Amino acid sequence: MEHIDYTPIEILLVEDNEDDVLLTTHAFKKGKVSNNLHVVTDGVEALAFLKREGKYAAAPRPDIILLDLNLPRMNGHELLKIIKSNPLFAAIPVIILTTSKADEDVLKAYKNHSNCFISKPIMMEEFEKVIRMLEDFWFVIVRLPQENIRKNSGNAEQRNG
Repeated sequence: MEHIDYTPIEILLVEDNEDDVLLTTHAFKKGKVSNNLHVVTDGVEALAFLKREGKYAAAPRPDIILLDLNLPRMNGHELLKIIKSNPLFAAIPVIILTTSKADEDVLKAYKNHSNCFISKPIMMEEFEKVIRMLEDFWFVIVRLPQENIRKNSGNAEQRNG
């Protein structure tokens, strides 16, 4: 019989809009999958979280990243490019969750290897529905590389200093 891991999913939300953070937090609390939602407000802070620098020294390796595009200091496109070009982070699925509906943003996100692109609905009920579908797909149906990421990231970080 297959072993089922009930370890909570580690989610990194990169979002600077307080209202969207509250909506996302509320939607995930209502969800059926145990999760730990970590929030950072820009790309620079997200990189510190991923690299476990400063106040993020004890941060868990995220199983999935929800990334807004319109961020201060370092926008989502720049952060996505860095994440997907770094062997320590490249396997972490990155979901673009943004207000943008621009074709150029969609194309650029996929060219930089995002795993999917979701335009945020404006209405709260629709936003919660999107989070439910996201949760069902990414946390129930899809098999995430959690153990592989967690095991290998520690070893690689020790080798790379």
